[in-house]
Amino acid sequence: MKNELIVKKCKSCGATVKVLEDCDCKDCGIKCCDEKMEVLIPNSVDAAVEKHVPTYEKIEDEIFVKVNHVMEKEHYIEWISLVADNKEYTVKLYPEQNAECRFPYISGSTLYAYCNKHGLWKAEVE
Repeated sequence: MKNELIVKKCKSCGATVKVLEDCDCKDCGIKCCDEKMEVLIPNSVDAAVEKHVPTYEKIEDEIFVKVNHVMEKEHYIEWISLVADNKEYTVKLYPEQNAECRFPYISGSTLYAYCNKHGLWKAEVE
């Protein structure tokens, strides 16, 4: 799928991986802690959408991306990515810093934000 980012998470230790190309095999797959990692479905967790879905403002040839989320040691946005066809831009974030960044403006791209407690969230760039 266009602009689809596949992220998997270990149910035991919480490790996450971004998958470049996944398979449809039923018996294989990425494993961690001796278990198959689960695929995260964006915007599917019962949590406040307005605090997780990335928003953006277009400024000339860039977008200023923001997630209105707490950035505490135990609960924060770990990273924000922009995915457009064959490109991916990612900014890793840390507690006590603002959940915001800048990316090039690419119409039709997709923004992703990952919350360490509430999973993967996405928004389309128009």
